[in-house]
Formats: sequence, C-alpha cells, structure tokens
Amino acid sequence: MKLTYPACFYPDEEQKGAYAVVIPDLPGCVSGGDTLAEAILMGTDAASSWVLDELEDGKPAPEASSIESVIPDPGGFVSILVLDMDSYAEKYGNKAVRKNLTIPAWLNTFAEKNHINFSQVLQEALTAIYQRQQA
Repeated sequence: MKLTYPACFYPDEEQKGAYAVVIPDLPGCVSGGDTLAEAILMGTDAASSWVLDELEDGKPAPEASSIESVIPDPGGFVSILVLDMDSYAEKYGNKAVRKNLTIPAWLNTFAEKNHINFSQVLQEALTAIYQRQQA
C-alpha cells in the first residue's frame, strides 16, 4: 500500500541547510534533517512508523489532506511524502507472521509434556542470532 501525506518543511534558523518536518495529518509526527534530502527521508520514515503503529493496532491509516489545504507557518513550504507501507512493514513491522516448522517426533513430545511454547522458543532463538550478527 502506498500512501501520500503533505508535510510542512521549515528551515532551521540555527543550522544552515537543516529542516524540520511536520506532518499535519499525523498528530505529533515531527522529524528533521541536516539537509533537505535528509529531512525528506527522515520525514518519510517518521510518517511510515506513525502509520505502521496505527495499522498494527488495527486502526486505518489516517486520510491525507489535500496539498492545497495545508498552509505552512511563515517561512515554510509544503511538499508530499510518499510512504511505501508494504516495504516499511516488511522491514520494521511487529505483526506476527505464521511459519510452519518440522521437528523430530521425540522433540515434539518433550516440548508438549513440558508446555513449551514453540513460537516463543523460535522467536527467542532467532532474536539471539539476529543480535549476535548485529554486534
């Protein structure tokens, strides 16, 4: 799913070339960057994260205002951010994904007798491997 939201960009008065980004349709969603390009990327990331949280909570993505209806404060300008929610969710989403697994029967018997949660064990093991590789 691709979404677009208007964003207000404001030059940073203290740091030349830097911009703050406010996405009016996503309350509290503010970001920024040391350059305009970085501000666009950071704004897109912040908006994607905001929307993903809503989607994972079972809420719909907020409807976007038209670009013409968004009036920035003095000194700012409006541009559109494009969010690729499928790609973002694939990389950062917490939504559970169902996986099938195959284990020996004796191990299955052991795990069931000991009330071991297969999903929890697999998730903990994969998380540990992931953390080792990131270190």
